[in-house]
Amino acid sequence: MREKAEQLERALQKLQETQAQLVHTEKLSALGELTAGIAHEINNPINFINANISYATNYVGDLLDLIELYGKYYANPGEEISEKIETIELDFLSEDLPKIMSSMKVGTDRICAIVASMRNFSRIDRDAMSLASIHEGIDSTLLILQHRLKGVGNNPAIQLIKEYGDLPQVECYAGQLNQVFMNIISNAIDVLRESSDPSVLKLQQRVPTIEISTELGEGDRAVIRISDNGPGMTEAVKSQIFNHFFTTKPAGKGTGLGLSISYQIVVEKHGGNLQCISVSGEGTQFVISLPIAQQPAATSRLLEMQEAV
Repeated sequence: MREKAEQLERALQKLQETQAQLVHTEKLSALGELTAGIAHEINNPINFINANISYATNYVGDLLDLIELYGKYYANPGEEISEKIETIELDFLSEDLPKIMSSMKVGTDRICAIVASMRNFSRIDRDAMSLASIHEGIDSTLLILQHRLKGVGNNPAIQLIKEYGDLPQVECYAGQLNQVFMNIISNAIDVLRESSDPSVLKLQQRVPTIEISTELGEGDRAVIRISDNGPGMTEAVKSQIFNHFFTTKPAGKGTGLGLSISYQIVVEKHGGNLQCISVSGEGTQFVISLPIAQQPAATSRLLEMQEAV
């Protein structure tokens, strides 16, 4: 009876974990669909505006050139025209209008980049893996989290340092890896925000910082390191961070599933490694190691796919 009770208890715990993972996965899936939908709706109008700004800029330039020619050959216009020129401040308008058009172009280019990043982040993984750029995945995740890196009130901005190595495209589930990047970077931001008391930072002369680096490791593996200079972890905490439902956040702030699901995605679904290196008071680093190709036999096929891309 005792043995059966223990089996039932383990089965119930496993069922609760599975249920929680399904809910968490469903939320991430819904977020991905929402992000993809927004990106799709924004994409068409912003591309239309962005394309026409180039034509509008040329038209404005032609009109200003024409006005300049009129001023050259008709230096003494009538009184009404002279009053209008003075009222609209033609000299200032001629100088400022091209700057406005240039600023609008910069703004639409920025929106186009954001839309592209949203579409990259929300990539829906099919049954089979595909080739994807790790750097594009990280950049799209950072763009979505960019507002959390900015300083607010007394909280200073979080400094971001990126050192990308020369990585080939990786055979993977790109959307799921983006979730891993999101979980780890979000946790780093949370830790830095919780430990970023201005008086403490001034005393320590420390700028809250997240460092992300990539390199090609031994055995044709992509290695991604995500580090923060926060307070670090004790051995007791570090030994549990990949456990289901374990969290150091206050009630209602975290599910305790982000890192456990990240571990499953990296290790079980990609045959990679996910390691946490942390010392109390010295920050934390997560090291993700992924095979470039999932099977040695697939190397020739992978090269063909890379050439095609």
